[in-house]
Amino acid sequence: MNSPIKTLEPISIWSHFADLNAVPRPSKKEERVIQFMMDFGKNLNLETFKDNAGNVVIKKPATTGMENRKTVVLQGHLDMVHQKNSGTHFDFDSQGIDMYVEGDWVKANGTTLGADNGLGVAAIMAILSSSDIAHPAIEALFTIDEETGMTGAMELDSSLISGKILLNLDTEEDDEIGIGCAGGIDVTAERTYKEEETPSNVMAYKISVTGLQGGHSGMDIHKGLGNANKLMNRILFDGFTNYGLRISSIHGGSLRNAIPRESFAIVIIDKATKDAFESEMDQKIAAITSEYLSLEPNMIISISETKTPDMVMELGIQEGITKAIYAALNGVYRMSPDVENLVETSNNIAKVTIENGSLKVECLTRSSSETSKWDLANSLQSCFELAGCEVSFSGNYPGWLPNINSEILNLMVATYERLFESKPRVAACHAGLECGILGEHFPGMDMISFGPNILGAHSPDEKAQISSTQKFWKLLKEVLKNIPE
Repeated sequence: MNSPIKTLEPISIWSHFADLNAVPRPSKKEERVIQFMMDFGKNLNLETFKDNAGNVVIKKPATTGMENRKTVVLQGHLDMVHQKNSGTHFDFDSQGIDMYVEGDWVKANGTTLGADNGLGVAAIMAILSSSDIAHPAIEALFTIDEETGMTGAMELDSSLISGKILLNLDTEEDDEIGIGCAGGIDVTAERTYKEEETPSNVMAYKISVTGLQGGHSGMDIHKGLGNANKLMNRILFDGFTNYGLRISSIHGGSLRNAIPRESFAIVIIDKATKDAFESEMDQKIAAITSEYLSLEPNMIISISETKTPDMVMELGIQEGITKAIYAALNGVYRMSPDVENLVETSNNIAKVTIENGSLKVECLTRSSSETSKWDLANSLQSCFELAGCEVSFSGNYPGWLPNINSEILNLMVATYERLFESKPRVAACHAGLECGILGEHFPGMDMISFGPNILGAHSPDEKAQISSTQKFWKLLKEVLKNIPE
């Protein structure tokens, strides 16, 4: 189904990308793609290793005449974010990604594309399988579980790596050279509650927030896009305050690192307030739609009658959690005081689940400052503890501090300027790259991050630019050819 992709230039990248995308590779379920990569290395008769975490390392000797150059680690992650549109029927656990070409872009039918980080992985595969590309000794490092905790990088067997230069191929703008990134921590609020029998003389509604753009909870957090959980909470808060709305269930968002695109709630109100409630909800929806018209033109907030549930949430707990979600920060907390236009600290209220006497709110807090990261995490903890929740921290990982005196940075900038007759942007990003963790494994390793243009990562709108991939490939080959001794 993806054969046209294999004819795109550079064929060596797109063909490997199509093969990779035929393998289901959700985070924490990477067994099949790990085996795929092990078979790939062994079929090339290259040294191939798997550590206890599941990371794969494939080593390729230097081409003739480059044996004295520094060994380069080419690094990408095997897993991908799984998101799909609500109307798309697709099983990520058994199906490969269905791709198509539209103009200068490769897209997927109703799902994430997996270009993050599949194109980087495919580029590394193209180097490993090449017979005519000059390069120093290569250590290809394919990590697992980058998208949901970076456990692969954290648990890496560092004895498998000896290189002193690392090229991370997980940046999504082709004119950017990454020299730093944010760290992150998962903040989770949970509690149980008593369910109460649904009163008599009520009617039930299903409230839906759909059609939001979503996107990467780091790279897109500054755009002010709609967060389905926050928007749903506005509606529920207003309905409770003015009409005594009671909540039976909420299901909002799916992944911590994706801005939530959808939320669904089952609620009840007294039948006597039906007309006034529906009228006010229409006004509320119109106001929110107007607020987000330019940012979220496809947003749909709908309210429809549904079957009355048997149970609803305990009243006091409902009031506390809706107020906590209202008060909890979502979006940018602080801009960097040192790097222009860089988000330093942010939070994504990623997932809200309330049903059957249990509630859970899942956040991802990011920052390039450890102290600011913990300041915001503690703020969220305080907010949800005031609502009676137990708050836990997990998945903590460090940021990557920029090194402006980097030798590989100087080489990258000079090569970019020579090839493309323009200056690249040297920048830190608000995404969570693995470089910060790898830097702890390998102190002093010279690291850089770059890649092709990828838009809408972590959402079904994800797309990868064909011409940009050609540019990226040209830059990668030229940099490898000029690695110093």
